[in-house]
Amino acid sequence: MAPKAKAAKKPGKQQLKGKGKAVKKLGKKNQIKLFIDCTHPVEDGIMNCADFEKYLHERIKVGGKTNNFGKELTMERQKTKIALTSDVPFSKRYLKYLTKKYLKKNNLRDWLRVVASAKDSYELRYFQINNEESEDEDEDAE
Repeated sequence: MAPKAKAAKKPGKQQLKGKGKAVKKLGKKNQIKLFIDCTHPVEDGIMNCADFEKYLHERIKVGGKTNNFGKELTMERQKTKIALTSDVPFSKRYLKYLTKKYLKKNNLRDWLRVVASAKDSYELRYFQINNEESEDEDEDAE
């Protein structure tokens, strides 16, 4: 009878959800590398890549806390590309979310969109607007 008593848990001693969960580390082989290509808006002078990198550095959360990069997460900028390397699980979708949030904050969301150019990278592109066709139609109506 003693083993059965051991298996039963004490009532009222439930573990809090989300408490005590540490960030799970990946091995060196399983590093996540993500890229954001800001070439088009930076060349046109409507966006500053250094400012965007600073924004990401302040906003990215690791283990539920901002400014918690440590050794697990590194970010570097190569001219107009931002590279993010992570030893912990990191969502590509989260990077897109933060990019869109940055664009909205700087009123660039109306002209730029975030497009996945490869499995591990995003690219900032302009919306394709066909104004020429609509202008021709207006002239025909007159």
